[in-house]
Amino acid sequence: MPSCVLVVDDDPTQRRILEETTKRFGYTVQTAEGGEAALAALQAGNAGEIALVLLDLVMPETDGMSVLAAMRSLPRRPPVIVQTANGSIDAAIGAMRAGAVDFVVKPVSPERLEVSIKNALKIEALAGEINRMKATATGELDFDDLIAGSETMARVIEVGRRAAASNIPVLIEGESGVGKELIARAIQGESARKAKPFVTVNCGAIPETLVESILFGHEKGAFTGATEKRAGKFVEADGGTLFLDEIGELPLDAQVKLLRALQEGEIDPVGGKQPVKVNIRLISATNQNLIKLVQEGRFREDLYYRLNVFPIWVPPLRERLDDVPELIRHFTARFAAEEGKRIDGVDADATAMLQRYSWPGNIRQLENTVFRAVVLADSPMLTVDEFPQIAAHVEGYAVTVPPAPAPKDPMPRIDGPVMLGQSAGAAETVHIPSANGKDALGIPALGANGDIRSLEAVEADMIRLAFGRYRGRMTEIAKRLGIGRSTLYRKMREIGLEARPN
Repeated sequence: MPSCVLVVDDDPTQRRILEETTKRFGYTVQTAEGGEAALAALQAGNAGEIALVLLDLVMPETDGMSVLAAMRSLPRRPPVIVQTANGSIDAAIGAMRAGAVDFVVKPVSPERLEVSIKNALKIEALAGEINRMKATATGELDFDDLIAGSETMARVIEVGRRAAASNIPVLIEGESGVGKELIARAIQGESARKAKPFVTVNCGAIPETLVESILFGHEKGAFTGATEKRAGKFVEADGGTLFLDEIGELPLDAQVKLLRALQEGEIDPVGGKQPVKVNIRLISATNQNLIKLVQEGRFREDLYYRLNVFPIWVPPLRERLDDVPELIRHFTARFAAEEGKRIDGVDADATAMLQRYSWPGNIRQLENTVFRAVVLADSPMLTVDEFPQIAAHVEGYAVTVPPAPAPKDPMPRIDGPVMLGQSAGAAETVHIPSANGKDALGIPALGANGDIRSLEAVEADMIRLAFGRYRGRMTEIAKRLGIGRSTLYRKMREIGLEARPN
């Protein structure tokens, strides 16, 4: 959903003008007729929806400066743009020292107001990303740092906070890419183990022969290649949290030792003579149906019940599409900063299209999609044309593709392929007759100088031709060209092929 702006002004006419102007920018608007009403809105149950405050400084009773002072004690403080009359610039500077991010002079032009709102939201997104990175690095990420405003995710957060209040084993279930590790980190960040070690192990990425060594450690000389002692992930996580991702991939032999570690609170390093006591909080995650694995004999039933004490289901992105606009803003601000590009945001049409897509790859796919769009964008605003692979799968959307440049000096056309030894001046284009006898499309075989074009150049034209002919449908293009989708994406990047506005 669009960002919500809280407009605070005691003048009803000015308040109405600002409300309508801000709505035309594509934002939703709440209004408050004074400072007390503004603080009440910022402390209400839906205060998390307010992304920005447009605050008048001069108001009776509780003025703008008093609102700014009171906002310091709020758990969440949205950015504030203050409004001031021509004669009170000093007051506006004081307001910015008190925490406002910008000021506008009444009567503010719509253009100036729109730029100020966009910049404030962009700064807030970057500040939020920096805070999340710091919290992740220090083990203090909590549920308030997550971008999860939808109703379905509100239930996940409620359950996660209950899990954080105890030391109970947690099993996080959900499709790949939904953010299970972030939920695990938030549970630690709100638990008594906050700021303690958070050790992640992807069970599906460990060679089966090394699972026990990596998890439980080994002594020097315990096996061939064990040239030194290794502590293992359980010892690394001692006092903190051990996150076992893709727990369903853990081999049966390692499952037995994991069960003992959970029951006894101690581990047996490979080649060790004595068990080692550990104090860890275990959080597991899987994208598989563990009950089915138990029935197939691939997962121990006793371990399953030991892990599944407190299950948390994280819904796929298609079931929480209300989170998509905020996730888009978050990723756009982050990648624009990383790439050093000016990106003001994603226009309303593109946002609506992205909200209609089913996102089979979930948040990870959305993140990569926005990254690609930011890297290849030529204008400050991302449009539908920057998301051709999504537009191809959403009904009612299409991308515009520029035609390949025509040869400067076209040569006469001949039927049939250009043969080895044929005169270089004979033809520049291979003429391909279609089944019904009519002319089909052709790809230039010779350059303007009469020389044979390189295979790379011909291949690039073929990809452009297929891209336009099949309207950006990547699966169909890859199928017709006889290459994989990943290869197609790579080749497109190499030739700079990207949908562009007309």
